[in-house]
Amino acid sequence: MKAWQHFRTINHHRFLVMKGCFKVGLYRQGLLHDLSKYSPSEFLVGCRYYQGTRSPNNAEREEIGYSRAWLHHKGRNRHHYEYWIDYSTDPKEGIIGMKMPVRYVIEMFIDRIAAAKTYRGSKYTDSYPLEYYEKGVARLGRMVHPETAQLLHSLLKMLARDGEEETFRYIRGKVLKK
Repeated sequence: MKAWQHFRTINHHRFLVMKGCFKVGLYRQGLLHDLSKYSPSEFLVGCRYYQGTRSPNNAEREEIGYSRAWLHHKGRNRHHYEYWIDYSTDPKEGIIGMKMPVRYVIEMFIDRIAAAKTYRGSKYTDSYPLEYYEKGVARLGRMVHPETAQLLHSLLKMLARDGEEETFRYIRGKVLKK
């Protein structure tokens, strides 16, 4: 078990998210981000499967076929689009992604940056979160509401093109002011 390393990784990630959230004015979300990671359901799995270069939930998923820690986490943290998956009011549509409130889309955006910085370290670039998103976007299908996906994608493109400071300034001045 690598409890200390996992604890440091969680703290580092949360610090980066907090810093980003504070820059755009989401103080409460910055303070409360990912607190469920300290719960036994998530923390013990993280210690057991810790690798330092990717989420321990991926290793748990590979070993047992799903991740108990992820199921716990996504059900308690509104900045994950999976939290917003529900049955459509139209029975023909089945299960779909609901539109996320903008403040949680922004937290999700900042979370992606922080995760990339945490796991990539010195290899991080502002274009990496966009590249990672675009590799997986085809698999998302109807699990992310189109307006949520559009906002996230446009912010990731802006990050890659204009950098973090300019994108955060835009979020603070335009996106969250609406």
